[in-house]
Amino acid sequence: MATLSVGEPQEMEVDRRGESEESGDDETKRKSLNGEVDSLQAPSTVPEESPVDMDTITLDPDEEDVDLVHCRIGKIEGLEVLRKAKTISLRQNLIKHIENLDSLVSLRELDFYDNQIRKLENLQALTELEQLDVSFNLLRKIEGLECLTKIKKLFLLHNKITSIANLDQLTSLQMLELGSNRIRVIENLDSLTTLESLFLGTNKITRLQNLDGLHSLTVLSIQSNRITKLEGLQNLGNLRELYLSHNGVEVIEGLENNMNDNQIDNWADLDELKNAKGLETVYLERNPLQKDPQYRRKIMLALPSVRQIDATFIRF
Repeated sequence: MATLSVGEPQEMEVDRRGESEESGDDETKRKSLNGEVDSLQAPSTVPEESPVDMDTITLDPDEEDVDLVHCRIGKIEGLEVLRKAKTISLRQNLIKHIENLDSLVSLRELDFYDNQIRKLENLQALTELEQLDVSFNLLRKIEGLECLTKIKKLFLLHNKITSIANLDQLTSLQMLELGSNRIRVIENLDSLTTLESLFLGTNKITRLQNLDGLHSLTVLSIQSNRITKLEGLQNLGNLRELYLSHNGVEVIEGLENNMNDNQIDNWADLDELKNAKGLETVYLERNPLQKDPQYRRKIMLALPSVRQIDATFIRF
């Protein structure tokens, strides 16, 4: 049976590194939610780090998993010896430009989380790449990825990206993380037919649209946006997890689901859920409906297949 549940935003974008170390969304860089440095914060007394020359770092030519985390690297150079490398992590450095990677033709995973990169470039030789993380950088647009046709996971969390674009060639993509950017419109996803997880939390999106072609999608995270109407999801037959809290949703249309922390106050809206024959769990906490003394009873009558309401199982 399908369970479509809506959780709190802390479970997804806020700190995903704790789950997989693949990406993250907490405030580890002392930044505000829109990606800018918080002007209210007192100036740091810690001196700014100076980049080191990569000549001072010893690289093992036989190493397949290369960890160069927090090494104060300012420029990518000297990596041509790592011809056997499958994964390279350059997290938390001082890198400004993606460059000098042409020899890393066997690379499967590349991690630039928390650097100072402004442009996606010079990745065309990495045709075997399956995972790329450029989260917590200074990107303004999605570009330069057209040769990464084998990529399965792409993390561009917490940048300054304003639009979804230039993903047409990434037909193997299974996970796309674009949380905490400046995106206003869901668009240009039609070619991503293998996409299973889409994370768009903490953007400026006002409408659910242009998702019809994502037939493989099982997880959609879009909390902390500006959505007022639940629509456009009726063709997502494989959707199992929908995260919509901290929006302003008032109307449900075409979806077998409910959500916490919104403004649903009309019991008639539950009629939209009656076709969800396999729905077992609904979360409606902190909606106006919850104040009704007959809250649980009315849900049970409206949705007889449900076995759990919010965090409590139904006793028969």
